[in-house]
Order: sequence, then structure tokens, then C-alpha cells
Amino acid sequence: MKKLLLAFLFVVLLSSIALADAPFHIGLMTGTVSQAEDELRGAEWMIQEYGRVSDGGYINHLTFPDNFMTEMETTISQIVSYSDDPLMKAIIVNEAIPGTVEGFRRVRERRPDILLFAGNPQEDPVMISDVADLTVHTDSISRGYLSIVEAKMLGAENYVFITFPRHLSMELISRMKSIGEVACQDLGLNFFVVGAPDPTSDVGVAGAQQFLLEKVPTWIEQYGQKTAFFSTNASHHEPLIKRVVEFGGIYIEAQRGTPTMGYPGALGIKFAEEDKGNWPNIVKKIEEKVVAMGASGRMACWAYSFAYSMSTGLTEYAKRVVEGTAKLLDKDDIMDAIGKYTGGAKWNGSYYFDANDVERRNFMLIYQDTYVFGKGYLNLTSEIIPEKYYDRNIGKK
Repeated sequence: MKKLLLAFLFVVLLSSIALADAPFHIGLMTGTVSQAEDELRGAEWMIQEYGRVSDGGYINHLTFPDNFMTEMETTISQIVSYSDDPLMKAIIVNEAIPGTVEGFRRVRERRPDILLFAGNPQEDPVMISDVADLTVHTDSISRGYLSIVEAKMLGAENYVFITFPRHLSMELISRMKSIGEVACQDLGLNFFVVGAPDPTSDVGVAGAQQFLLEKVPTWIEQYGQKTAFFSTNASHHEPLIKRVVEFGGIYIEAQRGTPTMGYPGALGIKFAEEDKGNWPNIVKKIEEKVVAMGASGRMACWAYSFAYSMSTGLTEYAKRVVEGTAKLLDKDDIMDAIGKYTGGAKWNGSYYFDANDVERRNFMLIYQDTYVFGKGYLNLTSEIIPEKYYDRNIGKK
């Protein structure tokens, strides 16, 4: 009887804990499943972990409009609406689409006590870092060098950088190209820049993908099978992967690291509902197909989606900062929070330097270790990157 009573009291205690309202709230804004599935899966994981505000939990999740470029005011008003909640202590927007800067600015005026975090921003780096407490972006600077190291580790003698003028007008992509060219000279590879259609041009996504389907076999014949390919555009990856698997060559991971970019469509992989957001399962299924098709050791990716990792990692980090278990802008604390939901994958990164060479310590550029199907992790996060590759004038004559 005594044991039964103790068990009953234990259940009552657990129930009271479950029913207790969270002491503060975190606003997490992502895209919808049709526009940004990985970000949304990360948000769903956070809701599962910490509960919805409407149920007494920590997370208030909103989605920004699919047509966010024409509905910017909606995005702004949604961000600002978080500040109406007196328990709101942090807001994360991932990805930080246009309108985030203005939304953050208005929140800052109303509620300076709220932490403002931006994942993968689309607006000017200086503008977002002026209003956000923390901004995190993929590290194109470090990867400009590390992708060449990766190519060499996988046996490449040539490196082909696929892009178009609109992307080369973007600072981080342009610098990545310049860094890659110098790194190839230093590491003994040949560097080539080849043009491909911009999917936003008149040819559209279908035309750009058809171009790659037709052109990649020709490039492999021209440059040889010991050639690593990298493209700066998301829609290029599916046809690129498909043809590299079929005709040979080496595929370097996507510009925005995620195993779901290109691989499922290129290899004809269908994921079950329970696989969605389960990155170890996703990687396992892709790896099985890659190995079966004879492409083991020459196809790479990030084992966890960057977009997913920003939804989970920034939310976890915000919670820890509010609770006082992590310090604001402490690199180790940031990496530890991101790593909680990316088991087995290591991260590294650096701070962004603006055009005036001012270090923006609230703007971090990060990257994940590369996973090669049939080979495993390359341990690129432990590579020492020579200081000269962070010089913004590198490669300029």
C-alpha cells in the first residue's frame, strides 16, 4: 500500500510539472513546408522538445508567407507581434528573409529585453548585424578553402566551379570563388569556372536543369573523372548529382548543406513520413543508394541540414542564454547548442568581417564537417585554414 501511495504521488508530481506553464516564451518563425521544409522540421522538433505556448510550453511558432517578397509587411507585423507577449524573451527568424531587419528594429524599439537571432539572412550582413543580437550564416569563406581540401582528399585533380553573374555579384560567393582559385594553386589542382543558366532567368528552373543534364557529361569528358564539381545554385544540384553518379567525377556538397538537396530527386529516393526530419535515416537511405550505384567515396553532403540545425540550434541557444546557462555570443556555447541536435557531426566557424574590415562578433559564419557516402566524415572542422584565405583581397590582381 505504501508503494502504491508513493507511485500515485510520483504520478501527481509529474502531472503538476507537465501542467506548469513555461517561465518564458521563445518565438520561432520559419517558412512553410512548401518553401522551407527543413526549417519547419526543426521547428517541429523544438515544439516536441519544449511544447507550444498555447499548451503551456516555451515555443510560439509562426510561418512567414510563401510570397514573402511581395508580402514583406506581413512578415514584419508577425515578427513585431511577438513583442506583445510579456513573457517573450527571444525571437528567432530562420531563414531571415527580407523584412527581418525592419521587424527586428521595431521589436528593439518596443522591447529591448528580447533577444533577436537570425538564421541564414537574405538581407545585407551589416544591416542585420546592426539590429540582431546574433546572426548565423553558412561559412562560404572557410568553405572556399575547405572544399578544395575536400576535393583533393577524394582524389580530384581538377575543380569546376559552376555559377552565373547574379551569384558572382554577391560578396560571399564571389569571395568563395577567389579563395578556391588560390587554394587550387596552392594545393596543386586546376581551377575552372563554368557558366550555367540562372534559374530566375527566362529559361527558369526546368531550363537550367536541362542545361546541366546535357552539359555535365561533356564536362566530365573534357576535364576527366578526377574532377570535383561544385555549384552555387540549389536547383543545379539534382541534375549535377544525377550525371556525376552516372558518368563519373566527384560531387562536393551543396552550397547550403543538406542531404535532401538534390539527392532524393537525382537518385529516385522516396522517404516515408517517419523519415522527415530524421537525418540519420535520410543519410542511411541515400548512402545505400549511392553505394549500390557504384559512386561510393565520391559523393558528399552535410549529414544534417543547415536550415534544420539553425531552427533547433538557435532556439536551444536562446533558451540557454535566457536561463543563464550559456553566455551571449560565446562561440563554444553556440556550437554546443547547435551540436545537441546534430549528433556525430562537428561544427566550426569564424566571425564575419565587413567591408571596412571590422569584425562583427555577433555575425557568425559556420560550417559542418563533410560526410562522404561510403567513406564517412572527413574531419574538415579540424583543418587549420591559413590566415591569408580570410583576406578579402585574395585573388585580386
